[in-house]
Amino acid sequence: MSTLILAVGFVLVFEGLLFALLPGRLDDLAALLAQMPVESRRLLGLTALAIGVALLWLSKALMG
Repeated sequence: MSTLILAVGFVLVFEGLLFALLPGRLDDLAALLAQMPVESRRLLGLTALAIGVALLWLSKALMG
């Protein structure tokens, strides 16, 4: 459970930094994502999910 809380915390920190430092670029990113085909967005999401799970597993394995 603590790993899940840590992961959610990292996501919130990262997203908070994006909104604080690059608010104008987020509009461009949203427009770009809206133009992408659904399958490309799905693949992007699944790739991000796989990388996130791998990083959590790796951190758990290294830290015990």
